[in-house]
Formats: sequence, structure tokens, C-alpha cells
Amino acid sequence: MAFRPWLDFRRPWRPGYSPALVVLPLGLIVTVCVVDVLSPPHIHLGRLLVAAPAITVAFAGAGVTALMGALAVAAQVLIGVLRGVLPTANIQAQIIALVVVSTVCVTVCVVRDRREQQLHRVRSVAMAAQSVLLQPLPAHAGPLRIAGLYLPAEEEADLGGDLYAAARTAHHSTRLVIGDVRGNGLAAINNAALLLGAFRAAAHRQATLPRLAVHLDAAFRWDRSQWRPQEEQDTNEDFATAVLLDIPDRDPVVHLISCGHPPPLLLRGTHLTPLAPEASHLPIGLGAPFGITAYDVQTFSFQAGDLLLLYTDGVTEARNSDGLFYPLAERAPKWAKDDPDELLHHLQDDLLAHVHGHLTDDAAAVAIRRLAV
Repeated sequence: MAFRPWLDFRRPWRPGYSPALVVLPLGLIVTVCVVDVLSPPHIHLGRLLVAAPAITVAFAGAGVTALMGALAVAAQVLIGVLRGVLPTANIQAQIIALVVVSTVCVTVCVVRDRREQQLHRVRSVAMAAQSVLLQPLPAHAGPLRIAGLYLPAEEEADLGGDLYAAARTAHHSTRLVIGDVRGNGLAAINNAALLLGAFRAAAHRQATLPRLAVHLDAAFRWDRSQWRPQEEQDTNEDFATAVLLDIPDRDPVVHLISCGHPPPLLLRGTHLTPLAPEASHLPIGLGAPFGITAYDVQTFSFQAGDLLLLYTDGVTEARNSDGLFYPLAERAPKWAKDDPDELLHHLQDDLLAHVHGHLTDDAAAVAIRRLAV
């Protein structure tokens, strides 16, 4: 194991802080030194020098803090020499106090910086894992242009219970899923990872869309129940709402299965139509003891130039300070002519403005534009 010195002076400035802030402790040291030397004998300002390293801790690393502490001690010694009081117990006590305070400040910097570096490494690993789990959607898939948006409710998080994914099939179509797992925290992330893995493993196969839905429900149920006693399985409330889509390259349609999820919005020009299927099945994970064995597929027109907007209830149920829900159906037609990326950019800005930057639930959206073949 390589030896690491106890003190780490490699990072002079804390992230987000300007080196120009060093003027504050330097100015304090110079001011105190000059004023103390020019003041009457009964006035002593040298005690204020202790503030220099204490201020530096807020914006600088251990190296700069140690430098400010050394300059403060040197200034105190200079004051003692110029005023002829260096041998006195009072000035020596002040010098010792400065050394102690400076050492404590440097120690605080070292401990803080190491904790921040550890946290940064942990976050980097978490972000890498989350980027693998919730992979970016492909920008192009046959005649489709696709973009995805994910807004976690928890600060510093990149993934919660909402999910989306896309896959190409051998018979020239694109399959997509968007879903919302009940709950939050690690349990929701685990269930979201399960559904995403099951979708990616089966969506590209030749199976029909209903068989894909059955596969997702079965995978969710099996993982949820395999380690739990039989008497606990009936009381479990893990489930996920989802919409499954299959969009052929050559046919101007979209095939859709809804499992208790909000209906996609079809934007044709500035006209908006919710694609609410006649049969909306129970969410994935609910239903009969052995799962749902048959799913109905609804087919809707999806022509060149049309845009599909998929979303989770974190978008439509986002409330402002007056308790009003976000009016997605009213706002979306204004951006109907934009590219999918631009539309979602407008949606993100408008949604965050509606809730004043504080989402109470994860929010996800997918925009799909069909171009002419």
C-alpha cells in the first residue's frame, strides 16, 4: 500500500470559490499589523490575527490555510518586535494560540477535503452504475427520432422509480417502455432495474407485444416472491404502471399496451389527442395470483410528422404553491413543432418553473417523432 502523507496540500481552493478571496485574510493580516504598530501602547489588536486562518478554511485547502496561519504568526512576531514586547508572556501566549488555532484549521481542512474526495468517488461510482441501468435512449431508430428526460425528486440522485428503455426488433420495429414503480428509495430502484433488465432481455425477440407484457409481469412477480414466505406474498404491494409500445418502420401506426399508466399524447400539428386504449390492464405485479396471461393491444395512427409524448405521473401530478397540477395537455401543443430534444428541454424548464424547482416525485418523459421513410 502506497504511503499517503497525513496532510494533503494538493487542492489549494475549494470547488466554486475564487482564489481572489485570499485578499480577505491577507488584508486582515496587513491591517491588524499596521494598526497595532501605530496604536498607543495600551491598545493591542494582535488577537484579531486568529481570524485569518479561520476565514481561509471556508474557501481554501490545507496548503493555503497553513500559509495564512504562518503569515498570521509572523505578523504577531513582527508586532512584538516593533513594539518591543516580544519577550513578554502576553505576546508569547498570543503566538502560541495562533499556532494552535492554525494547526486546528489545517487539520479541519485535511479531514474535510478527504471526506469530500471520498464522497466524490462514491458519487462517481453511483453515477456510473445508474448510467448503465438507465441508459440514454437512442437518438435515431429507423424513421423515429427519440429523446428522453429524467428528473429525480431527490437531490443528487440520478435514478428513482421511473424508467424508460427502447429496443430494436428483427422485424424492423422499435419497442419502448415507460413505467413508474411504486414507492421510492432502494426498493423502487431495485424494481426499476428488474423491469429494465427484463425488457432489454426480451424486447428485441420475435415475441408479440402481449407476450412481452406477460414476460415483464412474470419476471416482476418471480423476483418479488422467490425469497418470501407464501403468507407474505399476498400482502406485498410492489407494482409498476407501464406503457409498452411497438412502432413499425413501414406502417404509420403505433401498437400500445397500457398497464395502469397515463395515456401517451399524440401531437399532430397543434392538435393533441390522448391515446387512451379501450382496455387498460392492471399495473405490472397486480392481478390474479398467477399474473395476467392475456393483454389487449390497441393500435393508433402514427403518421410522418406526428409526435408521441410519453410521461409518468410525476409530470402531470406536479403541484405548484397553489396546489394546481402541471397542465401538460395545455402546454405541450406549443412545442409540437420542435425536435424531441427541444420539446423536452422546454418541458423541463416549464415544469421546474411550475413547481419552483422542487419536485415531490420523480418525473420522466419520452418524445418520439416519426419522419418520412
